[in-house]
Amino acid sequence: MTAPDSSLTVLIADDQPLVRRGLALIFHADPGVRVVGEAGDGREAVDLALRLRPDVVLMDIRMPRLDGVEATAALAAELPECRVLALSTFDMDEYVVGALRAGAAGFLPKDVSPEELVAAVHTVSRGEAAVAPRLLTRLISAYVTTPAPRPAAQHVRPDLTSRETDVWTLIARGYDNTEIAGELRISPSTVKNHVTAVFAKLGTRDRAQAVIAAYETGLVQPGAAGGPPAGSSSPSGV
Repeated sequence: MTAPDSSLTVLIADDQPLVRRGLALIFHADPGVRVVGEAGDGREAVDLALRLRPDVVLMDIRMPRLDGVEATAALAAELPECRVLALSTFDMDEYVVGALRAGAAGFLPKDVSPEELVAAVHTVSRGEAAVAPRLLTRLISAYVTTPAPRPAAQHVRPDLTSRETDVWTLIARGYDNTEIAGELRISPSTVKNHVTAVFAKLGTRDRAQAVIAAYETGLVQPGAAGGPPAGSSSPSGV
């Protein structure tokens, strides 16, 4: 369980000192966030996180010694209660998919607004995923290798109900919970229960990993028809 927002702690990992300073200044303006350390490479990020035990690590994807993907995997194994929010200069970065697969709770391009960055840190600290649904599906469809198309019935996992499979499919197509509720004509609370069950049965930590699993199993294919209603771009949670 993470600390309350009033004492949310953050570690910043980026190989550029000016970027680290800029990020620290953004969080300094939020009394609910305290920056407890800064790291200049992935190895240092892991070492500092194990020592300082922050609630969230803001992790640059491309760093020397140990890149952000490897550092994220190490933290997922050694400090699973710590949430990693990946950052990249490019919004379409194949390394981001690796970080999400390794256990990152979210991803943001570095040109996001200070308000979006702070909101995302609070989101992942609560155990939710912080990735804009459309950006997530674009990333996955671009960089995840999918198997050849098979009959739809072969994609149904026996441990998922038909409704849970429907929900999983819509998650993979970029729908958030409100949009899933509208599409399936069920209540948002029912959707949340289904999403939680899907995560548990798939063995995924969050929405991002569930989307990756959907593409890797061939449940959905890159460029598949469908998608969320226009205007959906907010970070998704459970």
